[in-house]
Amino acid sequence: MLGKRFAMKKSVMVVEDDRGLRERLVQILETATDITCLGAFASAEEALPMILKKQPDVVLMDIKLPGVSGIQCVAEVKKTAPAIQIIMVTVYEDSERIFRALKAGASGYLVKSSPPEQLLESIRDVYKGGAPLSSHIARKVVRHFNLIGISPSEKENLSNREREVLELLSQGFVYKEIGDKLNIGIETVRTYVKNICYKMHVRSRLEAVAKHRSDY
Repeated sequence: MLGKRFAMKKSVMVVEDDRGLRERLVQILETATDITCLGAFASAEEALPMILKKQPDVVLMDIKLPGVSGIQCVAEVKKTAPAIQIIMVTVYEDSERIFRALKAGASGYLVKSSPPEQLLESIRDVYKGGAPLSSHIARKVVRHFNLIGISPSEKENLSNREREVLELLSQGFVYKEIGDKLNIGIETVRTYVKNICYKMHVRSRLEAVAKHRSDY
């Protein structure tokens, strides 16, 4: 039973150059019985090989890192391990940097001053297929795609089931809920989302949803 419970834990890594905050994030993670911290690193250069080796479920990534930036690190992780979910962590609601991070493949963002429970819930949310994101950043993403729109060919390329999945994503449902509604497994939902992103020429489900919404 203990082995089963441990196996169900969500594994997390932290990339944060501020030592005090890095240690604080680890302490918060250690308070959760359903989350385990696999490591904490001060730079992207130090973190990247360990992230790719240990393949955590979720990475908490600082945007402003010395040397290679958090945004660059996201792009490198996603090239090799697209299933890893990455939440950007920042001091301010720096819209431009956060938007670039989402374009690189991040799944959401948190302000560093967020309360501990919000941090833990965001990890649980992104693990289930959600996208923790402030309304301020969400509006910016949607505005971007309002400008470029979606081409008719991109719409036509989606299968009926892919359209169903995209519509449910746009309504805020997470992967498990979509799977339950469509009577398919979570991994099947992930495959559909991957195909949707490929056909719509976007890097993440957030971009796909924003592009979908902009067409209304």
